[in-house]
Amino acid sequence: MTRPTVRVKTLTIDGREVGAREDQTILEVARENRIFIPTLCNLSGLTPTGACRLCLVEVKGVNRLLPACVTRVSEGMEVTVNSERLERFRRGILELVFAERNHVCSVCVTNGHCDLQSLALKLGMTHVHFPYQYPSLPVDASHERFVVDHNRCILCARCVRVCDEIEGAHTWHIMSRGVECRVITDLAQPWGESESCTGCGKCVQVCPTGALSEKGKSVAEMSKRRQFLPYLTLMREDRR
Repeated sequence: MTRPTVRVKTLTIDGREVGAREDQTILEVARENRIFIPTLCNLSGLTPTGACRLCLVEVKGVNRLLPACVTRVSEGMEVTVNSERLERFRRGILELVFAERNHVCSVCVTNGHCDLQSLALKLGMTHVHFPYQYPSLPVDASHERFVVDHNRCILCARCVRVCDEIEGAHTWHIMSRGVECRVITDLAQPWGESESCTGCGKCVQVCPTGALSEKGKSVAEMSKRRQFLPYLTLMREDRR
């Protein structure tokens, strides 16, 4: 069977000329060339959704900022990933994430092992300008092995996608909109009563914060075991 021809595109990222396949996104090309673009919702092997908007970049000739994770490259594209404007937008988005839920790093089980915390430090976020919402959201500990704390969820939908695309259980979903939005199992049933959950724990391992955690684990033991993540990419390539 003859493989389809993939054309190569040439573009620049922060003035640096790079080559890319025509089916690649700006984020994929940047990572291949060790150019940092922040993101929380994106994870290699899972379908990109552009949910967190932290990967916004500037493209010459386009008035609006574009999410790098879902924007395909094109010939001659001129991309800027580092500018004062982008830094301001990214810190603002990150501050809104912190203000919307209850992210108190000092008492969080994933303190020191959290993608949200690490990104805040990397982007130089020293405080939050927006008023905290302080929602009172439930903690579901009904599962025999795992816990979901909606106060720490950032709605990245990683759990939804890994359960759907990799495990095939379709246990996780997103319910409602706006400030009422949250992840649910099945039809908003307690996690421990889910008939579709296989208990594989993939959702826990891909969670970037302490929203999904494993019972009985201390702070020092809560680092994510993501050794299986390269396998996700291979599985998706085989499906194409």
